[in-house]
Amino acid sequence: MTSQAADRSEPVGSPRRSKITPEREQEFYDAVLEQLRECGYDSVTMEGIAASTRCSKSTLYRQWKTKPQFVAAALRSHRRTRCIDTGSLADDLREAARAAGELSGRDTKLLQALAHAAPQDPELQRALREALIEPEIAALKEIIRRGVERGEVPADHPALEYIPAQMFGVLRIRPVLEGEDADPDYLVRFVEAAVLPALGLT
Repeated sequence: MTSQAADRSEPVGSPRRSKITPEREQEFYDAVLEQLRECGYDSVTMEGIAASTRCSKSTLYRQWKTKPQFVAAALRSHRRTRCIDTGSLADDLREAARAAGELSGRDTKLLQALAHAAPQDPELQRALREALIEPEIAALKEIIRRGVERGEVPADHPALEYIPAQMFGVLRIRPVLEGEDADPDYLVRFVEAAVLPALGLT
């Protein structure tokens, strides 16, 4: 049986009993996120995703009911976990910057695509935070915690609480100010020029 035939296996209006494989489901998620990046939220439609993935519209509506629910599920499917531990706070921050820069183009496009829609839909906003923002903040806080425990920086250092804002801020603002993504080299230079000196590190 083809994946398209599997998608069509239930009549419209039947209770939700998914026969979609995890691989096929991820294909749907990848398609909606790619269209978000390329076209923006308003241009994404369930019909368009159905056409690009060669499935029936009823499959998508049966699984996710509405576009915001579908987009929220797609965002959550891409939630990342990151573990960076070089044994040095300065090197951990450099590696975190490099890793963020490697994904900056794709993530920035998603954030821009959802900038207007997410505040109007609490579920979409929550999914955006869970997928792109909270994992990065948690990873940075863990890096900082280990640095404090190793005695590299005092726990009450006033610059510590601003590190996530600095990292996220430069990711978002460089495309606006300079028309370029905050790539790995740029973010590492930023950390070395602005973040590490603020912490008294080299």
